[in-house]
Amino acid sequence: MSSPPATIDLRGYLEGLPGVDQVGAEARAAALGTRSIKKEAKVWAIDTAISMVDLTTLEGADTPGKVKAMCSKALHPDPTDLSTPSVAAVCVYGDLVETARSVVGDRIHVAAVATAFPSGRASLDVKLMDTKEAVAAGADEIDMVIDRGAFLSGDYAKVAREIEAVKQACGSAHLKVILETGELKTLDNVKRASYLAMRSGADFIKTSTGKVTPAATLPVTLVMLEAVRDYYSQTGIRIGVKAAGGIRTSKDAIKYLVLVNETVGEEWLTPDYFRFGASTLLNDLLLQRQKMLTGHYSGPDYVTID
Repeated sequence: MSSPPATIDLRGYLEGLPGVDQVGAEARAAALGTRSIKKEAKVWAIDTAISMVDLTTLEGADTPGKVKAMCSKALHPDPTDLSTPSVAAVCVYGDLVETARSVVGDRIHVAAVATAFPSGRASLDVKLMDTKEAVAAGADEIDMVIDRGAFLSGDYAKVAREIEAVKQACGSAHLKVILETGELKTLDNVKRASYLAMRSGADFIKTSTGKVTPAATLPVTLVMLEAVRDYYSQTGIRIGVKAAGGIRTSKDAIKYLVLVNETVGEEWLTPDYFRFGASTLLNDLLLQRQKMLTGHYSGPDYVTID
């Protein structure tokens, strides 16, 4: 199957998508969030969630030392238990990509935020340079932000052109397109932005920068998962989803895994198609993993403070 023709009326296509039943989406997300899982499944879920984490530091005060320490943790989240999986990727600003790559080598992915993250307010030339420099430094994943102002004013063509141009600038690197759903206001807009990103070249669609509240929520992620499911049915192209911002506990992460399984199926229960963007989630996953395996929690120094 092929993707929607490039010559379609973009506005007509996006605004012609079936509307989202917000009450229904919120109710379904809430119901799935109450599902309980058995102990054996919980152990698997915690390890799966660890393997899906993009361990992230995106602060103005980031230093090479902080990034190196994070990268070491990403490779060996629990040095006392080498059966603990590595995370999927580390995510940093573009100027720290080379530092991250020097630590992780080719063992995990290095993602860089680009395109004037988190605002997206820059010229296309600047955004493309931002992307190319990160890729040249060793990033094999780029997390770009859409121009929410253009999207909300109905200039879908501008958003599409920028995504297409950044995708080309990525070369072989995968492109994650951040919708910043907290600024899109409605689930209908989340659905439209998801389809716009997918048909413009996104390999992943991502909820948030983590700099805007609300960030990831279960109803928003449900709408995005339904979009990638339906897009796959229409085109045969499988797009990933990244939930980022505000996911801090194992209990939260498991809710998202249930949502993924029940909405798009087990084919998406892999780091290739689902990620968590987080800085503190990993600590709780490690604590809960140890509790499941040993029957007790470690002391407060068991995990590093991020």
